[in-house]
Amino acid sequence: MNRRAFLSLIGGAAGWPVAASAQQPAMPVIGLLHPGSPEANTKYVAGFRRGLGETGYVEGRNVAIEYRWGHGEGGRLPELAADLISRRVTVIVTPGGVAAALAAKSTTATVPIVFVTGSDPVRDGLVVSLNRPGGNVTGITSMNSGLGAKQLGLLHQLLHRDARFAVLVNPDNPQSQSVITDVQAAASAMGQQLELLAATTNRDISLAFRDAVQKRADALLISADPLFTSRPVQLATLAARHVMPTIYAIREFAEVGGLMSYGSNFTDLFRQAGTYTGRILKGEKPVDLPILQATKFELVVNLQTAEALGLDVPATLLALADEVIE
Repeated sequence: MNRRAFLSLIGGAAGWPVAASAQQPAMPVIGLLHPGSPEANTKYVAGFRRGLGETGYVEGRNVAIEYRWGHGEGGRLPELAADLISRRVTVIVTPGGVAAALAAKSTTATVPIVFVTGSDPVRDGLVVSLNRPGGNVTGITSMNSGLGAKQLGLLHQLLHRDARFAVLVNPDNPQSQSVITDVQAAASAMGQQLELLAATTNRDISLAFRDAVQKRADALLISADPLFTSRPVQLATLAARHVMPTIYAIREFAEVGGLMSYGSNFTDLFRQAGTYTGRILKGEKPVDLPILQATKFELVVNLQTAEALGLDVPATLLALADEVIE
């Protein structure tokens, strides 16, 4: 081989790694948009990653995730959604309620969006139907925002007497009015009094418990709002401090000392969101993925908390429980 041919061969070989690297597909990027904080959602995000894993995707190996957290400031969601779009994410996941989902939808009509909300996504304007969502949006609904009447009934069964109930909502949440309507109707049907409490910030939550005591509420229902579901320890602590029998939407409250919870399993909802996200990364379209609806709702009762509150939980209520914490 002459010198010119040898140098030509070496020069060509030097370009091989570059060419091979250029041919490798770029790693897809998921944008996760949530109104809460990472600290309060560690367990749920683990569920999301588990769902991704079921479709063959592992964060850091063959998919990247860009996290954007609102830290309780819902007004920042549109800005955070726009930032994700500017970073050319492959899909946006909004597992923290309807406000985040609407912020993402208003930002893009092309990037796929997978939501987790607690209400009817058709009524909220996210999709056109449950079976054929239409557009670039699909997801999962826990239906937790429609459980207020059932939760109030469980509180009434626990106290087994006439009582003055209170319900805590976040008026900044588009779902709050439907929650109020449902709970008011349920209280009226039972012949019970109902007080409305509002909180839009962390400080408001503490004030709401004081208001409940001042209004002589006998028990409290906390709605399934991201502002509240991301603060199980704070809410359980406040309920204990004010000796207020309280029912929550997710089991984590009862696990950390809350009296009672009734609702769908949030960790599993995040897992389902991960599965849908993986399917989209593999090429499926949101329009072909029907809205998943929670069908199982768990009742968890914490007997230790009941005893501390001086409550005798009826055997009929314990018989309904999926789990009793002793």
